[in-house]
Amino acid sequence: MRNRVAVSTMAAMLALGGCANMSETQKGTATGAGIGAGLGAVIGAATGGGGGSRAATGAVIGGLAGGVAGNIWSNKMEQQKRTMEQATQGTGVQVTQTQDNQLKLEIPSDISFDTNSADIKPNFRSILDKFAASLVENPITRVNIVGHTDSTGNDAINNPLSVNRAAHTRDYLVSRGVSSSRFNIDGRGSREPLVANDTEANRAKNRRVEIFVAEQQAAAQTAPPPK
Repeated sequence: MRNRVAVSTMAAMLALGGCANMSETQKGTATGAGIGAGLGAVIGAATGGGGGSRAATGAVIGGLAGGVAGNIWSNKMEQQKRTMEQATQGTGVQVTQTQDNQLKLEIPSDISFDTNSADIKPNFRSILDKFAASLVENPITRVNIVGHTDSTGNDAINNPLSVNRAAHTRDYLVSRGVSSSRFNIDGRGSREPLVANDTEANRAKNRRVEIFVAEQQAAAQTAPPPK
């Protein structure tokens, strides 16, 4: 059993090591699959007793599970990124692809929310309209919205305010035809500042909403069950 575990673990490490020369899309898939394969082999070997078939089955199951856990950067995701870059040009919104293949929109307070408010500003609505349309174009993605505040006030104020900002953003997108089941919201209060809260300009940078869009690896959903 030790030999099987060692070999499978080494294979997983090699898969991860190879990520250095991969694209962002390949990194997300290979990392998830490599870790999953290694863990699956350990599980299979530990529970299989004699024979290598159980360990191999565990590796397959683990690899598929790891692949599902990863995100992919599909043509639709790239198109959505380009659409949002065009829609937000000159607004101060940052549109990026994260290392784990998520589309990230970082929306500053000067176009999103006033101080101590969760009401969406008119300039923010036009951006969300475009964003909602891009989400409808790719309905299999999941959306995570995170609200942030500056350090003005205390946690009793900032924590619910950050959640309300995320919730109002979600509710607006739902009103534009995006299914509510696709969203997760969170509020971080003032716990994750981008910069020090020592000037009004810096506090404005920290009052923000971050939106993450992820399309998960779906290969395992169509793969045949292991024998």
